[in-house]
Amino acid sequence: MSWNGLRDVGTIDGGRPRPAAPQARKRVVALDVLRGFALCGILLANVKPIAHRGGELGTEQVPETTAAWVLHLLVDQRFFPIFSLLFGVGFSLLLESAQARARQPRVVLLRRLLALLAVGLVHFLVLWKGDILAVYATLGLLVLLPSTWLPRRVVAIAAGVLIVLSVGLLGGWYSVVPGLFLLGSALARYGVLKRIDSGPRTTAVLGLIFALAAVPTTVIQLRAGSPAAAFRIAYPAAGLLTAGAYVCGMLLLLRTRLAGPLTAVFRPLGRMALTNYLTATMLVLAISGVVGDSDRWPVGGVVAVAAAVLLVQWMWSVVWLRRCHQGPVEWLWRWVTWWQRPPLRRPR
Repeated sequence: MSWNGLRDVGTIDGGRPRPAAPQARKRVVALDVLRGFALCGILLANVKPIAHRGGELGTEQVPETTAAWVLHLLVDQRFFPIFSLLFGVGFSLLLESAQARARQPRVVLLRRLLALLAVGLVHFLVLWKGDILAVYATLGLLVLLPSTWLPRRVVAIAAGVLIVLSVGLLGGWYSVVPGLFLLGSALARYGVLKRIDSGPRTTAVLGLIFALAAVPTTVIQLRAGSPAAAFRIAYPAAGLLTAGAYVCGMLLLLRTRLAGPLTAVFRPLGRMALTNYLTATMLVLAISGVVGDSDRWPVGGVVAVAAAVLLVQWMWSVVWLRRCHQGPVEWLWRWVTWWQRPPLRRPR
């Protein structure tokens, strides 16, 4: 999503003049970093399913080696919750901008979700059956858009209920996305982002709680094994708790001397997350077409492929963003969203 307000002013709907928009909201660097961080983890989880070419590998597939188990416990279901949460945050931030600029702000949101649905369907039909963009767009239309008419307290309560029901009854995965969407939306509407750079003690306490809770939950996941009922609850619960610990840990690290390197590494990837998500599929498919036999790739091979793809994308993102405001797909998405062509190249 685009986290910053738009700089251009004027009309959005129907060609009618509008007063100048409020001063553009500055990008929240931490959100860009978190998005880039989540993108890396998602790619690690998706390398083998993408390279498999026949669609997604079975979610019940049991890791065969210790290294595979480690990767599984650190990555699987640990990163897409972060991305889902950030999607909800971005949706509410876009609503704020749309309410300030457009006579029909929800039409702006509708166009954004429909455009994402179109991109996701093309990605699904042409490149990879494991695409999540179409899922995000569909759930956004069914859950996020209607939630804009609800008070933020109701949205927050609904988020908690949906997350608990997903983990307790539905086994996580896509079923947890609506709750995370609403949670992210509620956090934005309660102004949590304005305090993201303050209160490290609260972040540290939350991170510690998440981490301590994730350990026994992960142990239950390991001991129960699929398809036991305890596993179906522990697996998504461990993923959510670990994701929470990751987010808090990253926010704390951004307050240390590591902030510069972490921002340099993850922010360019995060600012072009949609472009990089789509091109990652093409790059992994190209690599698997050359190397072949992706089902037998060891953990080291999976990590190497992911690292190679991310290195290419990081270099591409850094070079592109020096010259342009947004990634190419993000720019097109923003154009369709606001039905007005935004500037692409930075002034020299």
